[in-house]
Amino acid sequence: MRSNTLLRLAALLAFFTIAALPALAQQDQTSDPVADAARKARAQQKNAPAPKKVYTNDDIPSAPPPAAAADSTAKPGDVSAAPTPDAAAADKDKDPETYWRKRFQKAHEDLAKAQKELDVLQRELNKNQVQYYGDPQTALMQQNNRSDINEGAAKITAKQKEIDSLNQQIADMEDELRKSGGNPGWSR
Repeated sequence: MRSNTLLRLAALLAFFTIAALPALAQQDQTSDPVADAARKARAQQKNAPAPKKVYTNDDIPSAPPPAAAADSTAKPGDVSAAPTPDAAAADKDKDPETYWRKRFQKAHEDLAKAQKELDVLQRELNKNQVQYYGDPQTALMQQNNRSDINEGAAKITAKQKEIDSLNQQIADMEDELRKSGGNPGWSR
């Protein structure tokens, strides 16, 4: 009886082994379809021609406008960088109103910019003053210290001096306009 049971088990084991062989052979022949697709894509990329260059506005150098080409050292917003005396005299002789309006517009824009920067500096100083603690124990745990406040105050003082200088330049230009016989409305 025992030999019959062993014989049956051996036959069953042989049957399942023979039945599993085709399944194993089939797994070796069919691999992962995603991996196959990736291999195909790499092969196609190697054989594909390089893409053509697409040109944009950033790739094309732009020529400076004629006015900028004449004075390439002048920066926009720089009050001290006035046109050369010959060019300024020629503009002044052609149309004095346009000349004065441009000068005053540039000076007023510089003043407005400096005032906005001063406003930002004052807001930062106020924020630092609120965040600063006089208690040494609390101050050790905080990020801000007194040097941040002192640096902010120094920057504000320098910016106020710059604004005073710009206001003085505008006043001097108004005097110059008045002396040249121009209309005071051109300064606005």
